[in-house]
Amino acid sequence: MSQHGAAHGCSGCGEHNCYSHAANPSVHQTLDELDFDRGLWSSALAGDNDDLKRKLIHSKGTDVNKVDKSGYTALHYACRNGQLETCKILLTYQADVNATTQSSKATPLHRASYMGHSEIVSLLLQHNADPRSADCDGMTPLHKAAENDHAETVKILIKANPDVANVKDNRFRKPVDLAKSDLVRTILSSMAPDH
Repeated sequence: MSQHGAAHGCSGCGEHNCYSHAANPSVHQTLDELDFDRGLWSSALAGDNDDLKRKLIHSKGTDVNKVDKSGYTALHYACRNGQLETCKILLTYQADVNATTQSSKATPLHRASYMGHSEIVSLLLQHNADPRSADCDGMTPLHKAAENDHAETVKILIKANPDVANVKDNRFRKPVDLAKSDLVRTILSSMAPDH
């Protein structure tokens, strides 16, 4: 190995311009990770709104609904991580509130409901997110909020569409069947229409 190659962390290929990742695994990034970092997803995940705006302006907004390798849009990431201002920016650029992931068919509303981000749930509903959308397990956003005992989110979703409280998932469970706390069960029982 050349002396120059050793100085640059070369692992023995003999070429001075070889930068082997084996010598420094902390710099190893897959192409998917690089794509994620360069796309809107990482900015949305972190709530880095300045970077997000820069990327959206550079792409003229055309990347707003682009999906990553897992099938998630930037709005999915922002919703899951509670990035309210980021969600507002993405919606200004016409992010699809009803975009579904490839494998689980989850929408941004599913992600926000699962995490109990009530303000984001309200925002998505104001932008015509479908509270009756079902994921691959037949669960609606209300199922997700109920199973995690997010009382405020449950109230918002039922007010948006009371009938969703009676939707059964693929295992024939209503949202009330998934609630763990008495509070959420009471909310679901009292606000759901009788069927």
